[in-house]
Amino acid sequence: MSFKFCSIASGSSGNCQYIETDKAKILVDAGLSGKKIQAGLDLIGVDPNSLNGILVTHEHKDHIQGVGILSRRFNIPIYANNNTWEVMREYLGKLKEENIKIIKNNGDFEIGNLGINTFSTSHDAIDSMGYNFNYKNKKVSIVTDTGVITDNIKSKIQDSDLLFLESNHDVEMLKVGSYPYYLKKRVLSHEGHLSNEDAGNLLAEIFQGRFQKIFLAHLSRENNFPELAYQTVVNIMTAKGIKINKDIEIDIAHRHQPTVFCTI
Repeated sequence: MSFKFCSIASGSSGNCQYIETDKAKILVDAGLSGKKIQAGLDLIGVDPNSLNGILVTHEHKDHIQGVGILSRRFNIPIYANNNTWEVMREYLGKLKEENIKIIKNNGDFEIGNLGINTFSTSHDAIDSMGYNFNYKNKKVSIVTDTGVITDNIKSKIQDSDLLFLESNHDVEMLKVGSYPYYLKKRVLSHEGHLSNEDAGNLLAEIFQGRFQKIFLAHLSRENNFPELAYQTVVNIMTAKGIKINKDIEIDIAHRHQPTVFCTI
């Protein structure tokens, strides 16, 4: 059985990613309605009754909206760190105690034969995390909702085969856009979101030839658009001598529909 990845939805209107091995089927976040996530799973041929866990990055609504209902409906365990549990537990509603799984930020655990490692991100949440997934010497990393890329994050993701990376906004679009000042300040802060330039500069810095696939994720509807995010990142990487579609593939994670089903 191969190692598979698909993004069901990505953006401020809701986030949900799917990872699969022969003995593990998990969601990372479930930030849409239960109905929409079920529809997304149906599109990629996944039975929600087969899910082994929902892993939460942080407590914002666009990452947890459907977590509680899916857990109740399909008896799915929910994994989050203790601080995140404390602030989201009431929102999720009544859950079976055996489905409340507390994990550590900057820790390791397993679901089936899938090795999982967590690491801190920099966001205006209580204790936000990114995730690494390891299976048979292959690695998938998910890094969104972070205002900066720390040295720790770089060390965690630089040897990934597939990287799901935030490319939230174009700085100039954000500055001249309709967001109120406080929201612009939040997005641009060290506890906000990565820009297209941030994503491109990171990829150019840490590229070592191992990355097979990059998904640019969590694009802002108001302050970005897919072609701009893609071209900004491609231009930065090309300037560093990295050949797109030869050395590496780059794609966009869609807001409202699943990406291609990738085999790592």
